[in-house]
Parts: sequence; structure tokens; C-alpha cells
Amino acid sequence: MNPSLAEASPNSRPGRGWRDRIETALPRIVLGPTLLCALIFIYGFIVWTAWLSFTESRLLPRYEFAGLVQYVALFQNERWWTALANLGVFASLFIGVCMATGLLLAILLDQRIRAEGFLRAIYLYPMALSFIVTGTAWRWILNPGLGLQHLMRQLGFETFTFEWIVTPGMSIYAVVLAGAWQSTGFVMALFLAGLRGVDDAIIRAAQVDGAGPVRIYTRIIIPSLRPVFFSALIILSHIAIKSFDLVMALTGGGPGFSSDMPATFMYTFAFNRNQIGLGAASAMMMLMTVVAVVVPMMYSETRRHRRG
Repeated sequence: MNPSLAEASPNSRPGRGWRDRIETALPRIVLGPTLLCALIFIYGFIVWTAWLSFTESRLLPRYEFAGLVQYVALFQNERWWTALANLGVFASLFIGVCMATGLLLAILLDQRIRAEGFLRAIYLYPMALSFIVTGTAWRWILNPGLGLQHLMRQLGFETFTFEWIVTPGMSIYAVVLAGAWQSTGFVMALFLAGLRGVDDAIIRAAQVDGAGPVRIYTRIIIPSLRPVFFSALIILSHIAIKSFDLVMALTGGGPGFSSDMPATFMYTFAFNRNQIGLGAASAMMMLMTVVAVVVPMMYSETRRHRRG
């Protein structure tokens, strides 16, 4: 080899080896603290909570293993079963309303209507609010003495009644109403992005074959949005299972505990009633619910992509 070429080689320049090592190690240096914090403050506390659920911890943690006593007490608690029933009602209605309304709004906006940007901003605005703000606002709106019922009676409709928020059998539906109002715009944005990604050539080919708008949407466009449906379902399921701030701000779990959810149940027993072990058991059941919902859907979607 020509000595001059060897001298000009990048690897032969002084300090080049140290720079290469620093460039190689830089991602690890940057990501290392984040990964360490995640391991400690997420997975570490999950393990700690799991251990507490097998103890008789009350006001303060106790680390003596006590078996499944907290889980037995949990499933013998009537309030826990009410929270699970409310979660089923809330999740099914919340996800269904958000998906159906979000898809409908996305289809309407996809028609290239006037003031599309203005309407899209209006629909997305609630997502910019926190659930605390949403719950507080809807608590005022649904308050029989201050909100919608009071306004309608002042307008002359003396028999108008809308008392969901103070009626034990209807309070959970008030939570559904507020939650769907906030999250529908986000789902609409997901579907609208998916609709704008559909190949126009396929739509034009279907139109040439004589397919009408309804058939094009039901046979071509909506089936092609399967990944969007999957993403929206995962996000909405996660929101439904961990719903806490919306319930606390809107109903506080009441009247009584008629609108209680697993998250509010966990907070009440762990921090208000000084039963940390029972609260930890309910938290682990929430985690198992998330895993039971998310993992099968992700496995099914991954398997479908592999077959495709």
C-alpha cells in the first residue's frame, strides 16, 4: 500500500479512535438515565405494589407475606364489583360513542367542506383540556340547580328534568357523556388522517365500476382503516381503564359509590381508608385488565401483519 494513502486514512488520524468511541457511547449516555429512571420508577414500583398486594399493609407498608388475603377481601367487597360493573358500562359506551362519532365526523370533514380547518379546531379543542377541567365544567352543566335543567326551566320548560349526576343509576352515564365529549375529536383526527391516506386511484377505479359513495366507504375505505381502528381502540381502552381524574372531578364516585371506578376505588382504599394492601391488590387487578386487553389485540394485529 502507498504510505501516503495510509497516512491519509481516516482511522490513522490522531484522536479519531476516541471520537468514534464517544460517538458510539453517546446514545447510551443520553438514554441511560432515562432507562434507569423508567426501570426504578415504573417497573420497580410495579414490583413493589405487587408485593404489597400480598401483605397485610394498612396505614404503613408491611412486608410480611400474607398470601392472597387482600385479593380475597377485594372480591368480597361489594364496592369493587360495582366499580367493575361501572368500568364495563363506561368502557363499552365510551369506546363505542367515540369510535362511531369520530368516524362520522371524519367522513364529513373528508368531503372537503368549507371552513374545514375551523371545524376541525372546534372538534379538537376539548382534547386540549385536562380531564379535571372537563369534569368540573360538566359538573356545572349537569348540576340540576345551576346547569342545563335550571336553564331550561327558566326558559319556561317547567317539567324538564336532567338529573343524571345526582341519580345513582344514571351517574355513570354522565361520566360517559363527558368523556366522549373530550375524546371524540382526537379519534376524529386519527380517522381523518387515515382517510386522507387512502389511495385516490382505488376510489376512482371503484367509481368507474359504478360503485356509489356508500359502497365505496363500506367496502373499500373503512376496511382499509383497520390499523387506525386498532390504534384508537388501544388508546381509548387505556383511557377507560385508568379513568380517575374525570370521575373525581365530575361525580367523586357518587352518589354514594354508584359511579365508582377501579381507579377511584384504589385511591379511596389506599389513601383515604388506610388500606394500602387492598389498594395495591386493586391496582394489580387494573394492570392485569390492561394486559388482558392490550396483549391479545397486539398479538392478533402482529400475526395478521406477518401473514400479510
